Amino acid sequence: MQIDHTVLTKLEKLSHLRIDESKKEEVMGQLTEILGYVDNLNELETDTLDASFSTLEGGTPLREDLPRAENDIAKNILAHAPESQDDFFIVPAIIE
Repeated sequence: MQIDHTVLTKLEKLSHLRIDESKKEEVMGQLTEILGYVDNLNELETDTLDASFSTLEGGTPLREDLPRAENDIAKNILAHAPESQDDFFIVPAIIE
């Protein structure tokens, strides 16, 4: 599909965006390239695929959800902070 001035004007109206006149040709070219790339997807044969097709056999693998006994991440991060108190960073006040 080729993006022309008519289509670009409709896209501007729908998106509530204003494209500068000096940029319109560039934008039309970029949108045409994007649509050409997406059009390549039409070449894929998907009629025989199930709607729930997955490349992973058995679905998405999940890790076992185990609670951690001691989580030192916050302590390790706050150890490098100039000032901290009760698991929070102390920063200078910016609002008077």
